[in-house]
Parts: sequence; structure tokens; C-alpha cells
Amino acid sequence: MMEMEEAETIDLYELQYSDLSSPSTSSIVDSIMEALGPTGPGLLAVTNVPNASNLRSHLLPLARNLALLDRESRKLVLKEHNLGSDVPLRNPDRTVSSFAMQLKYAKSQHVQQTVSECYGMEFENLGSSFKELGLCMMELGLCLARICDKAIGGNELEQSLLDSCAAKGRLIHYHSHLDALLLKQLERSKATSKRRAGNIKPLEGLESNSIAHDANSGGIHSNLWQQWHYDYGIFTVLTTPLFILPSYLETSKTEDPFPASCFDECPSPTRHTCLQIYDPNKKRAIMVNAPPESFIIQVGEAADIISKGKLRSALHCVHRPSKFENLSRETFVVFLQPAWTKTFSISDYPHANSSFNGQCLVATDEEQQQSGQDSDNLSQEINKIVPPLSSRLKEGMTFAEFSRETTKQYYGGSGLQSNR
Repeated sequence: MMEMEEAETIDLYELQYSDLSSPSTSSIVDSIMEALGPTGPGLLAVTNVPNASNLRSHLLPLARNLALLDRESRKLVLKEHNLGSDVPLRNPDRTVSSFAMQLKYAKSQHVQQTVSECYGMEFENLGSSFKELGLCMMELGLCLARICDKAIGGNELEQSLLDSCAAKGRLIHYHSHLDALLLKQLERSKATSKRRAGNIKPLEGLESNSIAHDANSGGIHSNLWQQWHYDYGIFTVLTTPLFILPSYLETSKTEDPFPASCFDECPSPTRHTCLQIYDPNKKRAIMVNAPPESFIIQVGEAADIISKGKLRSALHCVHRPSKFENLSRETFVVFLQPAWTKTFSISDYPHANSSFNGQCLVATDEEQQQSGQDSDNLSQEINKIVPPLSSRLKEGMTFAEFSRETTKQYYGGSGLQSNR
């Protein structure tokens, strides 16, 4: 199979923030619906969002810092800033660390933060930055829902978001192979108390196979940070990712097993975001390109259902570049969903019986033949992992019931999504 670093890419439609908040022409609305509709990729990029760049550059590096804190210090930080986690942070071989908070649509009051000596000043504004960037991204979703409603007719998307009263924000660190070593060393150092970081074996001798085996026990998904799935809300708003690589691989001579100075932010070495979408016609994964410091807005299944298929939910995953095993990825995501009591009607929804919701970029017969056996294998494996919408969605279901059934089928029983 072709290396994903060399795989086909797609450049997202770029929407200026000024046109999102107040579209100047009907052609802009048409372009939005084309990007998010049945023949588009199901996502677009928003650029030039006021005041967002500084918040993004402050918040995203904190994802890795939080992920690599010792457990007791991290617990204090999360408690102080009203953050939780939905992944098992005790597992040093985890591929993702996620830190979550419920965000209210009403403007939050600023809360004076105190600082504990155990983790210093770097997390002082964690909670306020999380909320401020989250509220900004929620507003982007509301503006887009308003535009889509005008194109579709009615105001069901925007009202569904407002009725929910809240959204979920997630600050996410996608681990490098090196992170697993560092976390294990931290645990050993804590256990032996006097173990010096200078005793760590030189990092240039890393055996990638052993780490890959431990951290990527998902078989065919060993090249993924996050497995294939649909988001089941209305919109998912994401920052373009920040990437971090070690600046040198010399053993530290300090008590800190992973000093921050050893790691530098960098442009994507793969020249894409590592976000992949699946094209059901070409039967292949396509890498997503987005402008630096932009926001990606992605259609979820609830928007697909509410719009009667006029918006297309995006089947996606996050690729883990094999050529850059010490690369980590940081992003901030806000999930916008309807109220739990929102009722779905599917009597005239065209994709209710589909395995893959909607359609994507149309491929020629020649392109489909060229996709070959590897593409067929990918399609078959995705079918094993992603439960068909028809098995999760019934007429008259509330969003709470749909959410519960979707979560159950992804994570329960067979455990196919257990490494997600």
C-alpha cells in the first residue's frame, strides 16, 4: 500500500471569517453547501478568525505538557481548572491523551486562577484559555449553522445547537512513540525516587518496533492515532494541529526526564494535517490540507440527518506518520450537538440504510480500477469498524438514544474501537 505521507490530498474550501459571520454573496453560500453537501468532503476551513491565533498558540502546547505530567500533579491541574478526561491516563502506552470540559453558550465569567508550586506558572491560564477559545469555536459553528439553515430552509440546525445550551471541548495530545518511553521513565523515576534522568538509555537507540507493538496493538490500525469513525453531533470544530518534534536526542543531565527545551513546535513534516477522510467512490483515504492557524468545521451525523442529507457527515480518522515516529500532534476540538431531547425523523432521509453516509467526490471507472486490492481491503476493514447508520438510527429516536446506541456499537461488545 502507498505510504500515507505520499497519499492523495485535498485542499479544503477556505471561508474567510468575515464571510462566515455575514456572507457577502450567494456564491459563497453555494460554495459552502458544495463543500458540505453530498458531493463534497463534508468539511471546510475558516481563516482569519480575530484574536484566535494567540489563544491557539498558548493552549495547544499545554496538551502535551499535561499529558506528560506525573499523575498527582496532573490531577491537581485538572481539578483546579475544572477539566476531566475520557481516556485511561494511567496507561503509558496510550496513543491519545484528552482533557475535556463542558462549555456553555452564555459568556463565562473570568475566574481568578491560583497557581500551585508543583506545576509552576505554565498552566495558570489553562481554564480561561480553554473557555475563551472554545466559545470562539462555538460561535463559528453557530454562524455556519445559520448559513446552512438559510440554504436548506428553516432554522433547525441553529436552533438545535442553541437548545443544547452547551458543547464539549477537548484538548488532545496525540502521542509520539517517544512519549511512551518518557512516561514509563517517569513512572520508574517516581517508584525509585532517586533514579536520575541521566540514567535513561540514549534515545537515538530507540527500537521502534517494540514501542509500536505495545502502543499500536490494533493490527491494521497501527498506523492510526484515531480509528475510523463518524462524529455523531451537528458540527465538530477543530483547530489545525500543532506538531512537536524533539530538537535533539541527547540524554538530559537534569532531574527532568523530558525538559521542554528538548522539543520544538514545527510545521507538519508530512505537509498535511494527518486528518484523513474516506472517499466511498474511490474507496481510498484522502489526507486533508488546511491553511495554518485556520479552523476546520466538519459535518456530523446529526446535521446529516436533520438536513435530510443536504449536508454530508464525514467519515474520518487521524493518521500516524510512520516516517516520523517521534512526532506528536496537538489540537483543540469542540463538539456541537443538539439537545439530548431532540427527536429525529428519518422518513425522508435518503441515507438511513447506508453503511457509508452520503457520497463523496465522484471517481471514474478507471480511477476505481486503479484503487486496487488495497482499497478494497480498506473498505472492508472500515465496514467492520464503523457500524452502519441503519443499525443505530430508528424513527423517533431522541439524540440521547442515538448517542447511546452509537457509543455502544462503537465501543461495546466486540471492542473494535477499544484503541480509538
